[in-house]
Order: sequence, then C-alpha cells, then structure tokens
Amino acid sequence: MMQNEILGMNERNLHYIRPYNKKKSIRLADDKLASKELLIKTGISTPKLYGVLRTIKDFEDFDWRKLPANFVIKPNRGFGGEGIVLLRRSKKKEEFLRLSLQEREWFTNSGEIWGFEKLKSHVLDILDGSFSLQGLPDTAFIERKLITHPIFQNYTKKGIPDIRVIVFNKVPVMSMMRLPTEKSQGKANITQGAIAVGIDMSSGVTTTAMTKYPVRKIIDIHPDTNQKLSNFSIPDWDKILEMSVEAQVASSLGYLGVDIAIDKKHGPEILELNARPGLDIQIANLEGLAGRLKRIKGLKVKSIAHGIRIAKDLFGGDVERRVEKISNKEVIGSIERVKLFNKKGDKKIEVEAKIDTGADSTSIDIELAKKMGYGNILKFINKYRLDSLLNEKEADKLAERVKKDLNEAKISELVDVVCVRSSHGLTLRPYIKLNFILSGIKIFSKANIVERGFLKYKMIVGKNDLKKFLVDVKK
Repeated sequence: MMQNEILGMNERNLHYIRPYNKKKSIRLADDKLASKELLIKTGISTPKLYGVLRTIKDFEDFDWRKLPANFVIKPNRGFGGEGIVLLRRSKKKEEFLRLSLQEREWFTNSGEIWGFEKLKSHVLDILDGSFSLQGLPDTAFIERKLITHPIFQNYTKKGIPDIRVIVFNKVPVMSMMRLPTEKSQGKANITQGAIAVGIDMSSGVTTTAMTKYPVRKIIDIHPDTNQKLSNFSIPDWDKILEMSVEAQVASSLGYLGVDIAIDKKHGPEILELNARPGLDIQIANLEGLAGRLKRIKGLKVKSIAHGIRIAKDLFGGDVERRVEKISNKEVIGSIERVKLFNKKGDKKIEVEAKIDTGADSTSIDIELAKKMGYGNILKFINKYRLDSLLNEKEADKLAERVKKDLNEAKISELVDVVCVRSSHGLTLRPYIKLNFILSGIKIFSKANIVERGFLKYKMIVGKNDLKKFLVDVKK
C-alpha cells in the first residue's frame, strides 16, 4: 500500500468531516436514538424499537413483561460498543415467558447469565452515564435482537457480524465486514479483538482480513472457526449499498460510516450512523481511502443508483490484482478447465471442474477414472459385497482388508480406501494419486473416485488442493 494513499485522522477531520458534516448532522449521528428515529421515519430498515428509558420515572413505569424473550439494551451515547448487551433467553420460549420477572434469566453476548436484577442494574448504569463519552446522564433504549443470517454460521461463534460502508458524496467508497470473536466477547469491535475483512465494492466479495489483537496483522483464517475469510459473497450486497447512500441523504452527513447487520428474517438493517468512522478499514482493504475520496470529490452524482454505479466502476473489479499481489495466490472462478494426467502420465484429459471450497478432497467420476486408466482399482473393489447393516467398526475393518488386498496386488497408485455411508447405502471409496493442472499450476492430489454420472461436472476440486488459489465465486 502506498503511504500517500492512506487517509490520516487529521486529513480526514480537516478535509472531509469539517467541510461536509454540519454540527447539527454530527449531533444527530452521535445520538443513536435520534438517528434511529430518523431511519424509521424515512422508511430505512433498522431493528424494531421496544422501549426508551430517559429518566428514573421511565425506568420505574416501564412494563418489562411486554418485552420479548430476546432483546438488546443500548446506551444512547455509548462509544465503541461499550454498554451494549444482547440478552438471549435461557429456556425454551414458552417456558421462559411463563416465568415471573424475578425468575427469568438471560445469556449475554459474552456468555454470562443475567437475572432481572442484573438487567435493571445495567439500565441504571446507563442512565447514570457509565458508558457515555463525557460521563453525563444518558438514555437507555431497548430494541429487537437480530438473528444471525445462516450464511455467517461458520464465520462467528457468538455475536452478529456487521458491515461498515464509508459513504462520501452519495458514493459508497469502501467497505469491510467485522466478525466477532471469542476474544472480542461476541462484539464486532476491532479494537477488542474482532476481525476486519475487506470487501470488493463491485461484487460484495471479501478480499483480505486483519486483526489488531494482540498485534495488528493480516490473517487468512478465522481463529475460532478455522473458516477461510476471503472470497465470501456478502448477501444482499446491492441493497446494503443502497441503504448506505439513503442513510447519507437522510442524515445530511456528507462523509459517514454506516453500520449494517444482516438479520435472518428481515435482511439488512442499519445499526447506527457514525460521523467519524475509524480508519482501520484501509488496512482491511490493503488500500488507502485518500485516493478514492479524491476521485469522487466534486462529482455531480445524480441519484442513489448513479452513486452506486460510480462505486462499482471506480472501486470494484480489481480484487484479483490486489489479492494476488499480496497473497501470491492465483484467483480462480467457481468453474475452471482442468487438465488431468492419466495413470501413466503420458496423456492429458481436459475437463470442466467445479471448484468446491466446501469439500475437503478432490473427486472424479467413475467413468472418467476408467478413461484415465484406473479401471483396475474399480474392478478390484467391485468384488467386495457390502452389507448395508454393517456398523461403523465393521465397515472400517472391511476397508482395511480391501487396502491390504490391494497392496498385495501391488496397485501402487492407491492411497486409501474408506467405507462411506450415504443415502445410497454403504460404498467403498478409493483414494488415488492424481496429478492435474489448474490455472497453470500443477497439483499433486489425493483424490477419491465416486459416482458423478448424474451430475453436470465430472470432477470437483476440494479445498485440500486449493492452497495456492483464492476463489472468486463471481468469476
């Protein structure tokens, strides 16, 4: 990343926040409740509001029994996620709602158990200003708890991911996804240990990731789930960009960060607006903001749709260049032409293969294996009759016997044999040494032979053979 491309905090304040963000609009963004009410008024999706507690009297008069089993408590003027608590019922819904308030218990986002007295104590702390920047009395509000979209289930163990979009002059300039971790205690806060993942503005596909805890560094894998962080497609990407620009127009903030989460049922919803968004987003994207902001400064942006088109044209589509340069990995698509070497290694067979990061190992179809000279293995295995009633131990024992017999038959290209139980019954699946060329790179693989005749692609390439590649699902 070129040093002169990086937007520094002083430059951000001097050239973008002061000239483009009026004090009235900044006060609106700093007031989470006021900005939420504005979003509701303008029809921009945001989590449903259940209650607002501004005073001790509001606290004493509030009907706690009207709350659903799960909800979120937030301080109005909190900073960095401090004071925000997600509460999840500790029992089945029907059983939980039958309990008196004093009997109810909730799990927090950090795994603590809270009773009703602890809940009330936390609200009083908010009213006292324990989480506000200046320590002044604050307002507490309660809203619907979002349910993590199923697509994120391998990207977080606790907490809900969110997406930050920087918007300037009606153009979404840069974006990142923030993933909670065990260290961040379920909060999408980078300073506390959450992961920042850059996003390509055109496709909504993740690029590179970074963490600041315990030291700032680029990472490839989520530390809690072992999930690869790049090449993940953000759902509802166009809607997220549209909502971000709508929020800018509604708030009159010329330069802002919009934080959005994707709910399982309601889709993208804006969590809050930020008039002074942090600059870690540049590290997550391996690119500075300054150059992007200068390119759109003074542009006549006719509409929200026009602003989004500008963002995609100017700041998207170069994922391959940036990612390949940093990672030294080839970027490939979800379908690729593959050249397979036959068993003798003197001929090549070209096939179209599906690139499947969800599969561990590479698979080829039975008929394709025969064409490549592996028919002797298949013929040998077909001699063994499999009883579908075999238990797991008996099946493993049979697989070991088959391997031993094959080795005695001196079939050296065999690597392994496993018994696989599926909806089609019990089958013996051989693993062979397989060499192939993908995107100009020769791969030495341990591949299994399986019936794929009824499927479109006679080969899938699994993640064990994709260590030298990054997969762009839109390519």
